[in-house]
Amino acid sequence: MKLSRKSFVKSAALLAGATLLNSEKTEAKINNVLAQLNNDFMLMPLGYSFDALEPFIDKQTMEIHYTKHHNAYVTKLNEAKAKITSWKFKNIEDVLGNLNAVPNDLKAAVRNNAGGHYNHTLFWSLLKTNTQPSEKTLKAIGENFENLENFKQQFSKAAMGTFGSGWVWLIRQDGKLKIVSTPNQDNPLMKGIVKDLGTPIIALDVWEHAYYLKYQNKRADYVAAFWSVLNWDKVGELLG
Repeated sequence: MKLSRKSFVKSAALLAGATLLNSEKTEAKINNVLAQLNNDFMLMPLGYSFDALEPFIDKQTMEIHYTKHHNAYVTKLNEAKAKITSWKFKNIEDVLGNLNAVPNDLKAAVRNNAGGHYNHTLFWSLLKTNTQPSEKTLKAIGENFENLENFKQQFSKAAMGTFGSGWVWLIRQDGKLKIVSTPNQDNPLMKGIVKDLGTPIIALDVWEHAYYLKYQNKRADYVAAFWSVLNWDKVGELLG
């Protein structure tokens, strides 16, 4: 929702009063208010600390991945958006589903950065330690993959088989669950771009920057660790 000038002034005043208490957090909040005023895309808070996923995903990787890589996608997406005078997309999903409506000279920039923003925002929400799949989730997985272990094996195989940089997904397609892969920052919402369209349920980032500091070239170890930090509560929510 776009903020009115009156609402912005009020919000800014309240935030300014808190600067002495925590300048870094306040600056981030002010930037969020400014982004909303301009109807820009925002880097949303993780909701947990950078070291919350240790030892499976290390603190340094999380911090760099979030503050550098993801933040760069948001910044570049807003830069591309500012150059499109006919911007009428309602939200990030609307952008991804209508990439062919983006001017040709900016289509690649919007595709890469909108994809990067969406993919990472979903990925962060899917990370949490000490969760277990609900009976409803296990039933849905069993109906499509026989059982949880078989699903994990198939998903891990797809992750290992993804050449170079990309993502592995569990999606809902025509009422069924399916494992698919996409290159770079593409995702299953990109109509007219990606072959296997569907609603994302699970996303795994297999770009090297997601794991190289801790696991080096051992992608298999990173994929195995993913199952210890997959937020099954969020998976259940997305399954509905």
